[in-house]
Order: sequence, then C-alpha cells, then structure tokens
Amino acid sequence: MRARNFVNGIGRFFDVMDSAIKVSNAVNNRRRPNAADLTKLGIDPERFGEINFR
Repeated sequence: MRARNFVNGIGRFFDVMDSAIKVSNAVNNRRRPNAADLTKLGIDPERFGEINFR
C-alpha cells in the first residue's frame, strides 16, 4: 500500500510540473495559460487575467 501511495505522489508531482511548464511557456509567449493548468497550480484563472506583465 505504501509503495502505491509513493508512486501516486510521484505522478502528481510530474503532473504539477507539467502544468507549471505549460503556464510558464504561455506567459513567455504572451498567451493566456490554460485554466485547468492554472487551477492545478492553485492560481485562480479569473484573477490571473488581472496581472500586468511588463
């Protein structure tokens, strides 16, 4: 049981890292990130639009 929890944790870690990379790439390319990726990172997609980037 413990090994399965560990493997699930690793999977969730890579899932969050994938979302972080996607959001970072979208911001770098001056595109709006996917709402699901923002939510996965704990960022409110509606409030994200209020951020002013230079």
